[in-house]
Amino acid sequence: MSENGSNPTDPQQPGPQQEAAVQQAGAARNLDAHRDRYAQRTAGMTASEIRALFAVASRPEVVSLAGGMPNLAALPLDSLATEVSRLISIDGQAALQYGSAHGVPELREQICEIMAMEGITGHPDDVMVTVGSQMALDMVTRLFCDPGDVVLAEGPSYVGALGSFNAYQAKVVHVAMDDDGLQPEALRHAISEVTSRGERIKFLYTIPNFHNPGGVTLAVQRRAEILEICRRHDILVLEDNPYGLLGFDGQTYPALRSLDPDNVVYLGSFSKTFASGLRVGWVLAPHAVREKLVLAAESATLCPPTLNQMIVSRYLSTHDWKGQIKTFREQYRERRDAMLSALEQHMPEGCSWTKPDGGFYVWFTAPEGVDTKAMLPRAVTQRVAYASGTGFYADALGSRQMRLSYCYPTPERLREGVRRLANTLTDEMELVRTFGSVPQRSVSGPEAPSPDTA
Repeated sequence: MSENGSNPTDPQQPGPQQEAAVQQAGAARNLDAHRDRYAQRTAGMTASEIRALFAVASRPEVVSLAGGMPNLAALPLDSLATEVSRLISIDGQAALQYGSAHGVPELREQICEIMAMEGITGHPDDVMVTVGSQMALDMVTRLFCDPGDVVLAEGPSYVGALGSFNAYQAKVVHVAMDDDGLQPEALRHAISEVTSRGERIKFLYTIPNFHNPGGVTLAVQRRAEILEICRRHDILVLEDNPYGLLGFDGQTYPALRSLDPDNVVYLGSFSKTFASGLRVGWVLAPHAVREKLVLAAESATLCPPTLNQMIVSRYLSTHDWKGQIKTFREQYRERRDAMLSALEQHMPEGCSWTKPDGGFYVWFTAPEGVDTKAMLPRAVTQRVAYASGTGFYADALGSRQMRLSYCYPTPERLREGVRRLANTLTDEMELVRTFGSVPQRSVSGPEAPSPDTA
């Protein structure tokens, strides 16, 4: 017997060499040596299962109906290059310097002019410029949500928002939509269900115009009713509106913020109406909320890039940006029409889809038994890609759905992509008829956002 009480000849008690071997084997199996150091909130952070597929989908022979990339070919790139060159040569010392977390004052004034087109009366002091609206989503969630708090969101909802809610350990409860957007009665029911469990709702997250991914628009007659429901139950409203100026008939809907300035935090972005790569968005919030957002921004980024803000500001002041948005609307309407006509022509029976009046997306439902996530690798093999529906839910729904984006490919490529997708879907339906449907898999939480699902 050894001094520490272990018997080196006893097979029931491992010796030091055996213990070391066990530890080494455990370390070999654990590819992340820092796993035990992470904060608890990282447990639900899940990488997109389809990101590797999109490395293949980015090849030119593949028609991608997945990403929400704007059609930058429509921009006046030559004149923009001249303006950026002038900006650097004349105001380079300011453009390349640190700035305020609040944002460039001139740009904040211009943002107020843009929001006025949707009926919003905003003061530049209550506007804060962000690194895309995704940053604003993250900061609002950080400010308002403790672990276990509830966020109400349309079902389906934007994957980037779901990623932020999940990162701060908020619980998402989906509220049903129909062709007229968020259903007021479904909102009342969700609030009743959550409060009956003793859980606290922090805000309603909504994309009222040309929804991502749903493609529908909240009916004007429902807007005041939804705001009244939220105010009665002391629920903040987070309005995300990157597509509001991209209605195909030129109609601009009244923003929720215009109807209830004190209880709505409004998010906007230049990613869909100008240039997504500049990553310039904004948040308009009640004054006290804006103060905390500035503090949160200072701790996260110190300040948004001054050069990018000044490029956007110069574009707004020197170009016919309203005419450019009209051009975008016409081109996206042509692409929408090409997709809808191709869906009507090629898709098998049992399929359905939304018919958007603006924005970038069609929400597609496949026949019973089809799992669009399981089908995606076979679609990529057929040289077409899409965003499967489960990524747009926090509760593993959406297995029969997919988001189809028409904003980037040409009409000809869209028609060809839909034809390939229809062939893939027809083959998948035959597999389901022959072998039965694929068992539904559990999903631990929303996937992390990526440019593939923007």
